[in-house]
Amino acid sequence: MTEPATVLEMKNLSVGYYRDLNILSDLDIKARQGQITTILGANGVGKSTALKAAFGFLSPNQGDILLGGESILGIPPHEKILKGLAYIPQQPGVFKDMTVEENLELGGWTFRRDRKQVRQKVEANYERFPALRDKRKQVTGELSGGQQRMVEIGRTLMSEPKMLLVDEPTAGLSKMLAEEVYEMLTDLAKVDKLTILLVDQEIRHALKIADYVYVLELGRNKFEGPADEFDDLEKAFWIA
Repeated sequence: MTEPATVLEMKNLSVGYYRDLNILSDLDIKARQGQITTILGANGVGKSTALKAAFGFLSPNQGDILLGGESILGIPPHEKILKGLAYIPQQPGVFKDMTVEENLELGGWTFRRDRKQVRQKVEANYERFPALRDKRKQVTGELSGGQQRMVEIGRTLMSEPKMLLVDEPTAGLSKMLAEEVYEMLTDLAKVDKLTILLVDQEIRHALKIADYVYVLELGRNKFEGPADEFDDLEKAFWIA
């Protein structure tokens, strides 16, 4: 069976918040087409740091980051969006003084001159998140945390990304809403063939939807492999 093409690759990556202090050291990660690749590990091992480096919020001290086989080091985040890379942070970054619909429309800035396409993408998000349709004219800051997360994800999908970096997508959500988010991520990968690199503390859920898993320890690769090989590791290293 042919292995899916690599969409995003981190090669020998060392990065930190200070040049002489690395959080990640010699990290190697690949995210493949149409798959959900999950990064697991204890708090503070650098999972979120890896996503921030990939999107350009941090500059690596060593190594390279490739998107579609081309280095994207030094490219600012807004230009990475134009290349099909999108980032959903752990904390919702919605504009709380704007309405739900205004937030969604902002996500369509890459094709803002085509109002018909913007409208179609907004409607597609209402299909994904029916709860937002009735609140489309409501100020986003008045919504629950779960609804704000829906707006954040919907706005990100407006740019038609090919690759999603997702950090703790269900943090602060109820169990029911969390299940909906995981189901949506699975559909985006399996149906829409979107490539997803996911960081998550919800280990059972992450392993359930993942195709491939990386486990980090002290900012370095510790284990990697198909998700179905990690049942015993889950019990040994995190659940017990």
